[in-house]
Amino acid sequence: MDIQQLRPDQQHDAPLYLQLYRRYREAIAAGKLRPGDRVPSVRSLASELNLARGTVETAYQMLANEGYFVARGAAGTVVSPGLGTLAEPLAVTAPPVVASPHPHAVTGDSLSFQMGLPALDAFPRKVWARLAGRSLRSREMQAMYYPDPAGYAPLRQAIAAYLGISRGIACTHEQVFVTAGYHGALELVRHTLLQAGDVGWFEDPGYLFARQYLERAGLLLAAVPVDAEGLNVAAGRLRADDARFAVVTPTHQSPTGVALSLPRRLELLEWARRRQAWIIEDDYDSEFRYHGRPLPALKSLDRDGRVLYTGTFSKVLFPGLRLAYLVAPAGLVSRFRDSVNHLPGPGSILPQATVADFMEQGHFGRHLRKMRALYAARRGYLVDALRQTLGERLHIQPQAGGIHVLAHLPAGQDDKALVAAAESAGLGLQALSDWRATSSEAGGLLMGFANFATAAEAEAAVRRLKAVMV
Repeated sequence: MDIQQLRPDQQHDAPLYLQLYRRYREAIAAGKLRPGDRVPSVRSLASELNLARGTVETAYQMLANEGYFVARGAAGTVVSPGLGTLAEPLAVTAPPVVASPHPHAVTGDSLSFQMGLPALDAFPRKVWARLAGRSLRSREMQAMYYPDPAGYAPLRQAIAAYLGISRGIACTHEQVFVTAGYHGALELVRHTLLQAGDVGWFEDPGYLFARQYLERAGLLLAAVPVDAEGLNVAAGRLRADDARFAVVTPTHQSPTGVALSLPRRLELLEWARRRQAWIIEDDYDSEFRYHGRPLPALKSLDRDGRVLYTGTFSKVLFPGLRLAYLVAPAGLVSRFRDSVNHLPGPGSILPQATVADFMEQGHFGRHLRKMRALYAARRGYLVDALRQTLGERLHIQPQAGGIHVLAHLPAGQDDKALVAAAESAGLGLQALSDWRATSSEAGGLLMGFANFATAAEAEAAVRRLKAVMV
């Protein structure tokens, strides 16, 4: 094969050694390199491609470790003859890309309509890289010690300050616990306050992956319907008045996008006070409201210490951070502090320190302001494309924020079947029915729009959707 086909792209985000490794694997899979073929030496390939020898050595070592290459001393390095038995599976074309069943498990390029993924093209990578490098240099020794399982203290302080200003939550940094993603926050609450068999309210429809996690943790969930005012508290009282907890998304209900009305908020807080129940407030996407200021958090109205507030950096920064946080009531800090000592915690302080610097130096606020305007425009791209191309075939749910669109289907149309067809075409839609705990004829499509950089991209994706709807 032509050696120049192995040349890594200097402008690509992936490291050069990883690009070289992938190019070799692709060449083997395509039959351009066959079992027993000799490959260039490290020295000659580095010279030919103008790469550092260490870059080529790392790629070759990875390929050898995985059985693609075999080193034969003075005879050089060859493609493993043993790959002859793997030739058929290596040579077949890749199966159609399907949507990941978990929004946090996306690898590589995102799919059109991919849910749960922020606009990665608009993330300030250069600023982040500079802060990350400075964090590594200045905290090198500190990062080698055991980290605080409650989270890096300066980050907890930055979160407390941010919530006081933007969400109306008065808390100290001792009340803030940094966790490994939203699931880490749920696990901390479960470990501290709940036990298997406890009954809790859960919005219907509601956040699918939280529901799955809680059920697997042994908790029993009572499906409480959501209407135009959010969670129907009266229905919840009828179904399970003695529930131990309620999981809610009051600012921007997941997935319908409605806000929990003030009367319902007060009613929910009164129920929790009366029943001594816990409210787990998931404030996801609250930063992305396109009209006016973000709505106050439910936690800001809590006077009885019943609300456990959770937030995440996955949507506002990027999901690869795997960082979220929980704000515990002041009277429960010691119990939560004891719990985190027996849980894995959020991991290394280095990414936490970078987030702390990002917040403290004002980059976080600027990024959020930029993204609000950007998402308003990108939502417009998708909504306009849906209306122009699909017209009356979809009814778009009105909403004032978030990074996805809910489009309702005509009664009786199978949203799961439609999503399955879309997945085979490489589209990352999700079916509203999958987010329901109870059956309903009201199907719908959940569509992420954050990564439609232009109106043309949205139009092209909608045309592909139309093709599978025929």
